[in-house]
Amino acid sequence: MNVTDIIHGAQAQGKTCFAFELLPPLKGDGMKGTFAMIDPLMEFDPAYINVTFHREGIKQSQRTDGTTEWHVVRRRPGTVGISAAIQKKYGVETVPHLICGGLSRYDIEDALIDMDFLGLHNVLALRGDKSQNERCFKPHPKGHAHAAGLVRQIAAMNRGEFVDGEVEECHHSRFSVGVAGYPETHEEAPSPEADLRHLKEKIDAGADYIVTQLFYDNACFFDFVRRCREAGIGVPIIPGIKPLATVRHLTLLPETFGCRIPDDLRREVEAHRDDKAAVRRIGTEWAIAQSRELKAAGVPVLHYYPMGKAENIIEIAKTVF
Repeated sequence: MNVTDIIHGAQAQGKTCFAFELLPPLKGDGMKGTFAMIDPLMEFDPAYINVTFHREGIKQSQRTDGTTEWHVVRRRPGTVGISAAIQKKYGVETVPHLICGGLSRYDIEDALIDMDFLGLHNVLALRGDKSQNERCFKPHPKGHAHAAGLVRQIAAMNRGEFVDGEVEECHHSRFSVGVAGYPETHEEAPSPEADLRHLKEKIDAGADYIVTQLFYDNACFFDFVRRCREAGIGVPIIPGIKPLATVRHLTLLPETFGCRIPDDLRREVEAHRDDKAAVRRIGTEWAIAQSRELKAAGVPVLHYYPMGKAENIIEIAKTVF
């Protein structure tokens, strides 16, 4: 079963499923820590697990002659392999992310073929962030500048069309494709209207559902859904939830993800800024309230961003699911 089937099944039954996202281990680490994070979350019967894909970074080192050398490295490699390992161990559908940044269309095709061979039939198609050495995002010369192009390539592969031409009587992949949506507008979009046009382009290219960037005001999500429907976007829209956990999140999360922290939440956190446990509790309770309201509104899936730490997600899931 792919994620599209799971979402439509939940909608038909009037239920809300639990899902979450995780980071691949740092290079050199094994899977022990990843499994330890997943194990307690399995109690809540996740519908699927997303696994992020990370761009290359730049590492500086000194040559023996004293000059500087720069290396392109990935700090968190192995998205496809990790996804396959998780799916095999837990029997839950796994959704590897796939990005445009740093990859040619041939690289993307090879990754998709590997996924298909490994029984991974879901993918979240993203443009991805700029590299550390870029002032703005630059696509691979033989890649895609936008996620819509990546979605088109995946949809074409599902039809048996490859980069270098159609393969006669080939085994057709059957990827379910998700894409990202931004309730508070992507930071690079010139306007909310332009952002919606880009989102509709991804849906028209063949995407099956949308997962949103994190947000803290449910009114933003409900308005986003309304605007999507008015723009002719009819696919399921899955809300993304990240519980605020530290005082630093008041500035870090808006800077990183372009989300607004509601005044009530900000004031409550500021009032307890010297009590780490209280701040964490406030963030968890806010996410619980968000989740309950979204669940009551009939969303088919609640998608959580643990960011490598599962404790507060466990607390939320115990209350909501």
